[in-house]
Amino acid sequence: MSEAPPGGRKAGSSELRLRVVSALVLAAAILAATAWGGWPFRIVWILVAGLVAYEWLAMVRRDHAIAAAIGVVGAGTLLGFSSASQPALAGAAAAAALAGAVLTPLVKGRLALELCGVAYALAFALIVPALRSLPEIGLALVIWSFGVVWFTDIAAYFTGRRFGGPRLMPSVSPGKTWSGAIGGLIAGTLCGYAVWALTPGAAALVGPVPVIFGSLAASVFSQMGDLFESALKRRFGAKDSSRLIPGHGGFLDRLDGYWAVLVFAGIALFLIHLQF
Repeated sequence: MSEAPPGGRKAGSSELRLRVVSALVLAAAILAATAWGGWPFRIVWILVAGLVAYEWLAMVRRDHAIAAAIGVVGAGTLLGFSSASQPALAGAAAAAALAGAVLTPLVKGRLALELCGVAYALAFALIVPALRSLPEIGLALVIWSFGVVWFTDIAAYFTGRRFGGPRLMPSVSPGKTWSGAIGGLIAGTLCGYAVWALTPGAAALVGPVPVIFGSLAASVFSQMGDLFESALKRRFGAKDSSRLIPGHGGFLDRLDGYWAVLVFAGIALFLIHLQF
């Protein structure tokens, strides 16, 4: 949803190349882990959750950032490799993460904000592996979620650059435009449907109408997650959550939209599980 960054054409082109290379490397790594599945996939997301917790707390109060990261990795490991129901863990993590996000703009105390960050981060450790572990459709579901978020983000960026126009929420993120939001919504929905339609086993289990509406909702949630993180950074005067990813900032910057889709998917998974 962002337009081109300020500065000369050469600087903009250089930054774009760096973003593309970093994105391709990360995408290849995460897709390889997704295809592998099992415990390596779970460990990847537990470590990602730890990094997200570190970045969140580093913005709030750096003193506790490393301890929070270790705590999230430990909790994600203990819960993820326990005998607890995966849908139940996903539902609980989604509910806690959503509650933390709702409370974040309202609470003032540093400890409360840190706890909100821990709940936010644990969603990655518990929900993504729960989705991947679903029989028959787990792999397709995770690839679908990646596709919706990635294409929403990419199309929003380039559509916003190309068409510009009115700002979406200038008080939160001045670079995001309505044209970018609409372009991202269309691309994310189409990509989500295409991924599902091209996966024979998944397409046979879930028809096109639920997939289209689910993809549209996921694209909307993805953009809402992006705006939430922009508001968080603005509150603490941070441009990026960290500098761990060249050209992209931190993991929190790259996964803000995906987090919102995970909350949506985790709650849906839990509710569907209750019916069976």
